[in-house]
Amino acid sequence: MAGLAESGSNPDVELLYDINGLAKDAPHWFDRVMEFVGEYGLLFAIVLLVLWCWWGVRRRGGADAASSVAALVWAPLAAGIAVLVNVPIRGFVERPRPFKDHDGLEVLVSGKDDFSFVSDHATLVMALAVALFVANRKFGIGAIVLALFGGFARVYMGVHYPTDVIGGFALGTAVALLLSPVAMALLTPLVKAVERSPRAGWLVSARGRAEEGRDAVIPGARQENAGAEERDLAA
Repeated sequence: MAGLAESGSNPDVELLYDINGLAKDAPHWFDRVMEFVGEYGLLFAIVLLVLWCWWGVRRRGGADAASSVAALVWAPLAAGIAVLVNVPIRGFVERPRPFKDHDGLEVLVSGKDDFSFVSDHATLVMALAVALFVANRKFGIGAIVLALFGGFARVYMGVHYPTDVIGGFALGTAVALLLSPVAMALLTPLVKAVERSPRAGWLVSARGRAEEGRDAVIPGARQENAGAEERDLAA
């Protein structure tokens, strides 16, 4: 399998050189920006989208708050599972990094000595994005766009072939979608239990906690009003 990337006359390698060639022509500062974005920035941005979506769900509350939060909890779990699934895949394929088989690449990140296929970064960001899309279409579309750009950045940086990225996208999507029904069946009851908790319920629904507080105050006030009315009648 190590010979998968040895040929320099296939579309995968040609596209690698075309995309990575942009790094040679770009200013140094832009390459540093792409290095940060491709290595950390886009992953961080997608995580922020997941947290932003969760914040909106818990503020809105409602009957579907628990299922929505459960879907958001699935996002990081799907990403973690997808990366674990990729461990034996990388060991089986044993594809070297492109800069080890091809000369003239502009490599923006050093120290990448592990195998190349499938890309962990592409797997991680797409699993997060697709799981977020299942939970919320608007946030999910934004996350998928970021994930696609993240895959482009990995090739731009010279650390992955385009097919490494495509394979990562496919793996992340498959894990996030195929395991979603099982994950929701397991997570939703757990999140509902958290929602009922006096201490942790705010993690699921802020409105639900506020309404419980109002319900606790109103009956007492009604009892006081009723007592006052009875005294007035007796007088």
